[in-house]
Amino acid sequence: MYDYKYEPHRVIFMIDNKSFFASCEALRLGLNPMKVCLAVISRQEGGNWGSGLIMAASPSAKKKYGLHNVMRARDLPSKKEAPDLILVDPHMNLYIKRSMQVLDIFRKYAADEDIHMYSIDEGMIDMTKSWRLFGDDPYYVARKIQKDIHDALGLYTTCGIGENPILAKLAMDNSAKHKKSMIAFWHYLDVPDTIWNIPKLEDVWGINTRTANHLRRIGINNMYELAHTDPTVLKREFGIIGEQLFAESWGVDRSIISHKYHPKTKSYGNSQVLQRDYFDQRQIEIVIREIGEQVAARIRAHNLRTECVNLFIGYAFDEFDYGDHRGGFNVQQKITPTSVSHDLVQVLLQLFRNKWQGQAVRCIGVNYSKLSKDCSMQLNILEDPELQLKRYKLDHVVDQVRKKYGFSALVKASSLMRGATAIQRSNLVGGHNGGNAYE
Repeated sequence: MYDYKYEPHRVIFMIDNKSFFASCEALRLGLNPMKVCLAVISRQEGGNWGSGLIMAASPSAKKKYGLHNVMRARDLPSKKEAPDLILVDPHMNLYIKRSMQVLDIFRKYAADEDIHMYSIDEGMIDMTKSWRLFGDDPYYVARKIQKDIHDALGLYTTCGIGENPILAKLAMDNSAKHKKSMIAFWHYLDVPDTIWNIPKLEDVWGINTRTANHLRRIGINNMYELAHTDPTVLKREFGIIGEQLFAESWGVDRSIISHKYHPKTKSYGNSQVLQRDYFDQRQIEIVIREIGEQVAARIRAHNLRTECVNLFIGYAFDEFDYGDHRGGFNVQQKITPTSVSHDLVQVLLQLFRNKWQGQAVRCIGVNYSKLSKDCSMQLNILEDPELQLKRYKLDHVVDQVRKKYGFSALVKASSLMRGATAIQRSNLVGGHNGGNAYE
């Protein structure tokens, strides 16, 4: 048990833009986001609706046709069954612009250090120091922020208020979304009537299906049982995560938004889920090269070099494995510090060839760590020094050209071959159609 008098008592707002992508699209089309039946679909290879995924659905589409995020587009009702359902492509640049505009509104109510954008459509504000400037009660201040966002952008928002971040998050997810006001305020003293009454473990932030099933296997079926389990049992089963789960079941969260986390070491990486299964070694290696060069350009942009190269390969799901488990491998190698694309790609390809045994590949990831300032160059005595210097200079020239004219202004011939993805992805934002940032 926790003694709440020793826990932080703050005023935290967790604000979510309701059905954000779908709402932005509805407003772009001049429609009411709360009344229109609309779904945002990211098309996959081939460009047809049926192969894509639903990225977002409006509240009416969810209620009327049972749509939900990450639902396959091929499972949508037919045009005859849903004549009023509007399907649209995503416009990621528009969503980013609206998210930044929401952030600007948050800045009217709190200092930057007291704001944390949890995702593109969710933000957390520590209003402890400032809420009294805008009203006599946190509830009415939340209403004012909701109104500001709606008046300026047309978006509807839900707000969870809590004495710490986890209470605010749980209040928003499990209560505010179901209230007419779209606001809920959870206190420590409300925990027995709020957190312990959440019906499903999966409805709690931080508990996914796998964790929930693990909890059920050890006899914990709901949040009340979790809160009354011996913490040592949870730590034995889950490690440090078990302690966090126990604290969450009591509504305890000691994090302070203004105390930003700064990692001791930094790395740069990128990963890609391929649009189909790749069986051909040549095609797989083209994508590895493209991603490796993309991440190399990122570290050069920060005047850095790496001495640790990491490659992740995820295999395609096995259709005969009813558990939908995916294999793969994750390997890394320490190298002489460099930022030269050619050298880094050679290491990546060697790592791949040493481990891959012909399996179908669906996911590729590259990460460079152990970074240092790129202020010198160590030459390889086994190679022509002039060639090594030319590669170094060529990378920086290519970076400058792409920065000025765009990625596709200068590409390798292999990026025009079957299986290559770099040119296509250069026009995407977050893996989806960027579109224009419409006014």
